[in-house]
This record gives sequence, C-alpha cells and structure tokens, in this order.
Amino acid sequence: MTGSTPRLRSITALAFTLFASACASSGATTGSAAGADGAGVRLRTEALASAPNPDPRVALAPGVFDAEEAAWNLRVVSKTPPSSDFVGGINSDLAFAGDLVFQGSFSGFQVWDISEPSRPTLASAYHCPASQSDVSTYRNLLFVSGEDFGARLDCGTGGVRDRVSPERIRGIRIFDITDVRNPRYIANVQTCRGSHTHSLVEDPSDPANIYIYVSGSAPVRAAEELPGCSGAPLTEDPNSALFRIEVIRVPLADPERAAIVSSPRIFTDLVDPPSHGLAPDDRAEMDLQLAGLLAQGLFVVELDGQIAQLSDELAQFWLDSLVSARGGSGAPTAADSANLRASAPELVARRQAVRAAERGGPAPGPTQCHDITVYSAIGLAGGACEGYGFLLDVSDPVNPQRITAVSDENFSYWHSATFNNDGTKVLFTDEWGGGGGPKCRATDPREWGANALFSIEDRQLRFRGYYKLPVVQLSTENCVAHNGSMLPIPGRDIMVQSWYQGGISVFDWTDPSNPVEIAFYDRGPISADQPRMAGSWSVYWYNGLIVSSEIARGLDILELVPNALLTQNEIDAANSVHLDHLNPQTQPMYVWPSSFALARAYLDQLEREGSLASARIGAVREELRVAERAGGTARGEALSLLASELDAETGRSRDANKVRVLATALRELARS
Repeated sequence: MTGSTPRLRSITALAFTLFASACASSGATTGSAAGADGAGVRLRTEALASAPNPDPRVALAPGVFDAEEAAWNLRVVSKTPPSSDFVGGINSDLAFAGDLVFQGSFSGFQVWDISEPSRPTLASAYHCPASQSDVSTYRNLLFVSGEDFGARLDCGTGGVRDRVSPERIRGIRIFDITDVRNPRYIANVQTCRGSHTHSLVEDPSDPANIYIYVSGSAPVRAAEELPGCSGAPLTEDPNSALFRIEVIRVPLADPERAAIVSSPRIFTDLVDPPSHGLAPDDRAEMDLQLAGLLAQGLFVVELDGQIAQLSDELAQFWLDSLVSARGGSGAPTAADSANLRASAPELVARRQAVRAAERGGPAPGPTQCHDITVYSAIGLAGGACEGYGFLLDVSDPVNPQRITAVSDENFSYWHSATFNNDGTKVLFTDEWGGGGGPKCRATDPREWGANALFSIEDRQLRFRGYYKLPVVQLSTENCVAHNGSMLPIPGRDIMVQSWYQGGISVFDWTDPSNPVEIAFYDRGPISADQPRMAGSWSVYWYNGLIVSSEIARGLDILELVPNALLTQNEIDAANSVHLDHLNPQTQPMYVWPSSFALARAYLDQLEREGSLASARIGAVREELRVAERAGGTARGEALSLLASELDAETGRSRDANKVRVLATALRELARS
C-alpha cells in the first residue's frame, strides 16, 4: 500500500510515461454475475433485517486514540497503542507465531505477546526504517520487505541520498528471532525493484529450504548499484527486471546463504487493460485543479486520471507550430498560449494515438504483482498483479506458472487475493486510490474499490459478484478494500477484511453472487477536517482472535460474538482450529477436530437455511445432547446410529450435501 495524491507530471516530446506509485491505478474488463442461490438470498435478507438501522458507523466523532466507535456482532478485546518509538509512524502487515504477533511498520517492526489478549505486552521493538516492512516468520526466522530508495543496510535513520550507494537495501531482510526480545539481523537479499510484499512458499519435497516470492512495485534500481538490473522493455533487453517476480531460496540451516534462484516471467503477452476513469467527486476536484493551473498560465492536461504538465520543450514546439500555422513569425502571443491551453488535450490524444500505432497494438500490461497468496494445500496461488488477477500453478515452487489471468474494467489496482477453504473460489481486492484516498463516498460507484469474487472451474476463473463495504465514509477517511483472511467457520465462506478508515468488515460469501456483511467494527476519522492516513491496514483470524494492524493507532484485538447470523456453536467450532503460526499470504487449510460443537454448527446451518424440518432439527439436537452425556461406547453407538438416520434423510433435505457433512462429522466424533 502506498498512498498518493494527484500531482503534476511532465509530458515531454520523447515520451508520455507516467511512473505509477506502488499502488497507483490500472484498469480492466468484467463479466456478469451468476444467478442468485436461494440460501444466499435468505442470508442476505436476514442480515439486512438484523443490521442496526441507522448504521452507527455514519458520522462517528473523530480522534486519534479517543475516536467514537461502533461495533456489531464483534467485541473489542483490547486496543494497544504503538510503542514509544513507533508513535506517529505507519503500521503495516502482520504475521503470527505461537502467542506472538509480528507487526510491520515503516519504522521497522514490533513484536507483541498476546498470550493475554486483553493485555498485549511488547516483546520487542526493532527500529529499522523501510517501506513497507511486510513481515513473515518461519521457525526461528523473520523476513521483512524493503522497497524504498532511502532504506539503509544498517537500519539507520539518515536515509540514502545518492542515486548509487552501497548503503541501500531494497529486497528482503532476514532476522534470527530465536531470542525474540533480541532479534539479530543476519542477512539480506537485494533485488532490482525491492520488495513491496513477499510470500513464503514451502516445498514438501525440499524440507531443507523455504522459498520467498518477492513482488516489487518500485522503479528498477541502477545497474551500477546492483549489477544486472535493467528497466528496459523486454523487446530491448531480454534480461529486464520488469515483467517478472523473484524467487528466493533460504537454506534453513544456513539462512545467510539465501539467494535468488529464479525470476519467473509470469506476465508474458498481457496488454494494458482499460480503466474506469474518475469518480464524480474526483472529476469535480480534477476540473477545479485544472482550471486553477490553466489560470496560472501553465500548459496542463488530464492524462490517465492525473494532471500532467507539458515539458517546456514540447510546449515551445507546439507554440511555434501554432505561430507558423497562422502565418506569423517571432515569439508566440498570449492568444497563441491560450490556443495551446485549449487544444493541448486533443494534441496529446493524437500523439498517444501515434505512439499506439507505432507499437502496432495495445501497450504492454503490468510488469509486477502487488501481492501473491500461496495456497500450497491445493497447489495454487492467487496473484493480484496490478491490472490483472492471476491463477498460478505453484506445484513447483521455484517455477510458478500462470494458468489464467482476468481483468475487470471496474478495478483500479488488483491488490491481494484470498481463497475459500476448499479452493473452489478466490477473492481479489481492489486498492483504488492507492490506499490513501477516500473511496467509500456516497457518490462512488459500488463496483469500484470493491472485492471481485470468482469461482474456480476447470482451473479457470468465473466472475460471480462484488462485495464492497456497505456504509458511506467521509471524504477525510481513506477507505478501500485491503487485507483480510478467511474465518474457520465450518460449512461457510466467511472473511474478515480491513478497509482502512472504513474499519473492519466480516462478510459471508458462501454464495459469491450474494455476499453480505454480518459484523463490523469502525472508528471515527482520525481528523475532523483533514485527510490523514489511518485505519486497519490488515486484519486476520488467529486462534479465536481477530487481530488488526491499525496504521496510526496500534494493535486491535477483537472476537466474534454469537448473533442471529452466526451461532455460538459455529464460533466454538471455529475456535477449535489451532494454528502454530500464520503468514496470511501463505494461506493455511483449516481442518476441524471432531467435536460436538462442529456437529451442532452444521445443524445450526441446516436450521438457518430451512434445509430440515424444524421438528427434525429439534430431535437431532436432543439426540446429540443425550449422546454427549452418555460417553464411552454408548456415545459412539448413539452417534453412529444418528449418522445412519441422517444418511437416509439426504433425499428429503434442501441441502443434501450439508446433511452428508453432518453425518460424516458424527461418525468421526463417534470414533474419537
């Protein structure tokens, strides 16, 4: 995530390239949503009926640590401000190991002990500035991303001013966290574009190593600083650092020998997709800015949603042409300048058309992914790659292969990906506005800055629907889809997701054509009248907790509470899942241990969906109660008998598969 605001760019006579920030815009094309599923429609109806009205998130009072709050179906467990050296900084992503939370920051990283979730304690605060310090852990190692040109190898605060410098780090830092209170910086791996994000990949056939996929979004560094780095197009340099990711191998016994082992070109043959342009409020602001700059006598145009200024060379060339066209001579007049300001948009459009014709086709597509979520359990990864969403085959971790790519004209910047637990669907987020813009305003189209939901069919992606935070946010609140994770609710696809100053949203996308919010937490804006960066950067489920990295306010911990849309049995079943560690971009497959809570969760879902008669639901509940009290052999026999009875009833249920899943859960419980 990199926030950015419109600023003047230079258009020269030689090129019109607008160098994008790490989370700037690109565009796309879309399909149509699939038909609604009955259960999804019913859940949506129930959710809308039970949601608080009016929505308490609207117009919350501002503040840094004292902002007004609103929560629905979530309970705040704790709110921990940043440690002293990190106050005023920008907190970024999270990773987990045991009872520890590793919180990245543009200032370095903090490690929190959450063994008592209501009172997290600081285990370590390591000051080591870099953008954006995304973190992941593996055993005794911590990996930290660094991308900006000012990050220093020695973790110093003075920055790096020279264009070429041996003091610069752009890539992956490696720390030994055997003693987490005293991390040791042991190695780094330099890359040509740095590391905006990274993802850990395990190879079951190679337990001696861990692999890292590196996504770097910044411009290519100088070859004089890191030999072999080239920012030339592939047509000019087949070894270009563009159009590829980097794969690092880390020997676990000797991590100091970590090195790049491949640079897969997974962007081949893609073209620049179309974009959706400016939203109404942004259009109005752009028009005002253009009018003001033109009134100052500048030669400016709108180009790809940004204001661009003609270089002096190009402006003089076109002014001289206007003088010549009217048969004049000498210096251009005020009328010539006014004529150029009026005609510049058309002249620039013509020049772009000429450039396109010279290329012989569309401009090339993205040159890098923003983030890659690896789901090793199914051998796939979801690549959120600027203008496209990728489905990747990662069965050979060193050589990932692109299976398919999709684009969407409603998307601005494909940012991250999340699979559902059984790997039949994938969700991509759109970080419209680079994370720094207010993109949840009343006039913003609902499809822009949303999630796009896809089913995976024959290893292809089929568009099914969108989900966007369903509440309006203020123009002072940066708000757009960002990082989240699946919750281990058995039998359902439920995700918790951050929306920056839009807060945290929990939504059900079991029916991807009818996603619906079922819980939320939000604070008021950090400032009453000025846009300031804040909000939830990322939020993840971890061992019964929902942990959020608040950009300005620290670490938040929440938990689910039972409600009409999520029962206590479903929550208890989810909380029976235990993870030893979590790197969210290395998605784990949830496996539920046998329990009565799991069986009752499935039964609750059959009741909610109306898939079994209410009398039968009540009878099964009673049989479960009796079996649980019985214990021993009697319990096993009772559960096995009940499972057999349910097998015979699948044909009479509206959800035969869920009944079969319940019967299977009962048999497993009988054997436990």
